[in-house]
Amino acid sequence: MFSTLLQNHMQCLESLTDIQTDIEQAGRLMVTALQKGNKILVAGNGGSAADSQHFAAELIGRFEQERISYPAIALTTDTSILTALGNDYGFDKIFSRQVEGLGNPNDILICISTSGNSKNLILAAETADRKGVKTIGLFGNSGGLLKEKMNLSITVPNQVTARIQEAHIFILHYWAAFIEKNR
Repeated sequence: MFSTLLQNHMQCLESLTDIQTDIEQAGRLMVTALQKGNKILVAGNGGSAADSQHFAAELIGRFEQERISYPAIALTTDTSILTALGNDYGFDKIFSRQVEGLGNPNDILICISTSGNSKNLILAAETADRKGVKTIGLFGNSGGLLKEKMNLSITVPNQVTARIQEAHIFILHYWAAFIEKNR
């Protein structure tokens, strides 16, 4: 079992070379936004919520270099906001209301979803579009309904949630390193 899982993991990561150009383009978009004084908002559900927090922490803290803090907010972390919005507006609006209040033109919203079909991320992307917030999607499978709503979509070509999530964390680490090197 171990060898099979490891082989599947390595094959999934090797498949990222097919989408390398899009991954690099997303890194450049983030660097440009940060250079212009904008911030990065990140959202996702479940494991993707954890990835959102992880990426924001790498930017606010540091990844591999000692440097200034970069403005990033994981929209998955404030339990008072999440529970108030969930109670008052419904779970579908927990991210869109935050984008409405926190997003500014040319900020970046990263939506992370293995399926690309999360209603709360779809509404967040629509709100981002209305506000002039640029969107980057990090998906798996086919990219789902969200793929077409993004300014740039990165879709890991795999169907297995665990493999997609492993690829997502690799991509997020790549972006953190790319930002540190180029910011």
